[in-house]
Amino acid sequence: MYSVFLAYHPLRFTFVRDILAYFYGHLPGKLIVRILNVLDLSKIPFSESFPQHIGSSNPAICPPLEYFATLLLALVNNVIPPLNSNSRSGSMGDASNNSVRGPHNKSPATPQSGPANASEGQKAFYQIQDPGTYTQLVLETAVIEILSLPISSSQIVSSLVQIVVNIQPTLIQSSNGLHGASNSGMQVSVLPTSPSGGSTDSAGRSTPSVSGINTSSFVSRSGYTCQQLSCLFIQACGLLLAQLPPEFHLQLYMEASRIIKESWWLTDGKRSLSELDSAVSYALLDPTWASQDNTSTAIGNIVALLHSFFSNLPQEWLEGTHVIIQHLRPVTSVAMLRIAFRIMGTLLPRLVNAHNLFNKILSLLLNTLVDVFGKNIQPSVPVEASEITDLIDYLHHIIHYEGQGGPVQANSKPRSEVLAICGRAAESLRPDVQHLLSHLKPDINTSIYAATHPKLAQNPST
Repeated sequence: MYSVFLAYHPLRFTFVRDILAYFYGHLPGKLIVRILNVLDLSKIPFSESFPQHIGSSNPAICPPLEYFATLLLALVNNVIPPLNSNSRSGSMGDASNNSVRGPHNKSPATPQSGPANASEGQKAFYQIQDPGTYTQLVLETAVIEILSLPISSSQIVSSLVQIVVNIQPTLIQSSNGLHGASNSGMQVSVLPTSPSGGSTDSAGRSTPSVSGINTSSFVSRSGYTCQQLSCLFIQACGLLLAQLPPEFHLQLYMEASRIIKESWWLTDGKRSLSELDSAVSYALLDPTWASQDNTSTAIGNIVALLHSFFSNLPQEWLEGTHVIIQHLRPVTSVAMLRIAFRIMGTLLPRLVNAHNLFNKILSLLLNTLVDVFGKNIQPSVPVEASEITDLIDYLHHIIHYEGQGGPVQANSKPRSEVLAICGRAAESLRPDVQHLLSHLKPDINTSIYAATHPKLAQNPST
């Protein structure tokens, strides 16, 4: 009697997802199809082209980028909390609208099961998973599709990252093709961008869009402007990757570090250090602004993707995040140092109660500092310690934040273990940089923090 209803029970859907995730990479294609048939496929919102991809006679062929972009668009329309009501215009938006830099604040997701869900739009998605909602159904359907494809995780991650890196020029060129007259007044940036920026940079290098994606209808189907949609695509991609097994996470870290290291204006030896640092600083600003100016960069998009990804991971899945910095090392410039701090810096406040992981990431950031300002480092161009005073200020703040277990108070004290980590790293730094970290040491004779720390003051030898 109840068999018809059980066919749609959320646990059946969850069972299929978990089996595909747990045994990912070890299931033959025919078995995957049989597992999918446990579901009533006609009732599940799979992509139109999904059946042909899992039934392909040549499984080595990766689906086109448009397939992955369509998956992300479905997440933008059905999963990502909408922007405020004034942001969704249903059209591309004109030049005057694009120039208004209003805040893109998320509004809470529409409640689907009563008032208890009113604030869910402000939570990380891993905290609100409910297989009984349509929002979760769309997300899990995308996950099942990804896990069912007969291609490697590296191919999938590479495709998703390629879309994100080039999303602004792809959407902008698409909108120009449809509304060339209305957008003819859009300014072209002359800021130094990476090859993914939506413009031609000061060196005259053109910036390509993603080939193989027909985005002419994406903007109209979403109801957002192309600038807003590009930011939401990045959020959706980070959310989707966070739902996949750790094998995908490792591929993301490797792909992200590769794109950052290969960015031409980080490898161009003709660039001055000041120009390089300026370009990186701009790239690491909020990508919302950069997308509106059509000056988004590959590095800016990758950092935004990683932040979206991190924010949707539960704490126990953050253990492997340090891999991306390991792939970026050795760090050879202040610009790359800032990128490393920007990527990992947002994680540290979440780890105030996970001391071991906090210590690991802090040690890694300090090691990148040694890569650039170590005693035995001979840079081709001298770099003054004053150029990183903001990074030193950040280290002081986050160490006190972790010691307090939250916002810094007047009486906040760093943990003695953290001071020891900083002290060991400082021994390898140049004297002028050591001076900036003089108080972040366990030595009560040189550090005011150590001298006033109850544990260290009572046990000077620790």
